[in-house]
Amino acid sequence: MLDLGTTLPAFRLRDLDGKAVTSNDFGNAQGLLVVFICPHCPFVRHVRGEVARAAREFQRRGVAVIAINSNDATAFPEDDPAGMRKEAREVGYTFPYLCDDTQEVARAFRAACTPDFFLFDRGRRLVYRGQFDDSRPNTQVPVTGKELRAAVEALLAGRPIASDQKPSVGCNIKWKKGNEPEYFRG
Repeated sequence: MLDLGTTLPAFRLRDLDGKAVTSNDFGNAQGLLVVFICPHCPFVRHVRGEVARAAREFQRRGVAVIAINSNDATAFPEDDPAGMRKEAREVGYTFPYLCDDTQEVARAFRAACTPDFFLFDRGRRLVYRGQFDDSRPNTQVPVTGKELRAAVEALLAGRPIASDQKPSVGCNIKWKKGNEPEYFRG
């Protein structure tokens, strides 16, 4: 996992309208939440409604939110821009949803799965990288976003965020053949 305190990796990606979004676009935000998701993953489908609600709440409170899809859309056509547009429309995402076709941004973040959550403070230092909550598909545990919400609350209140953070659980990022990063191979 990316070490806490790491500076936000630089990126320049296109949103679903073709507009460039960069790591420098969020200067006034209290924090920046970067979420790696994709349309086809059952773990994302399980939490995406609550992720959309939490994102709207975070945005109202001054935390910028973006989502990045780094999956190989050739091998997983549902994860192409059309699938991303459909997902954003159906769920009501209010944040930029970006395509990482080269998978370079996922590598820079050391992203491993979908969903994967990275919260950066005002100085763009990583303060949380972990799971949304303990809910999983086909369980009775409700989707609340408890862990991520607690991190955002602490960030906004100026309190330290516990360093004991549970990693995200989900579908592995669908790397292009031969493009799997070293950290992914083990």
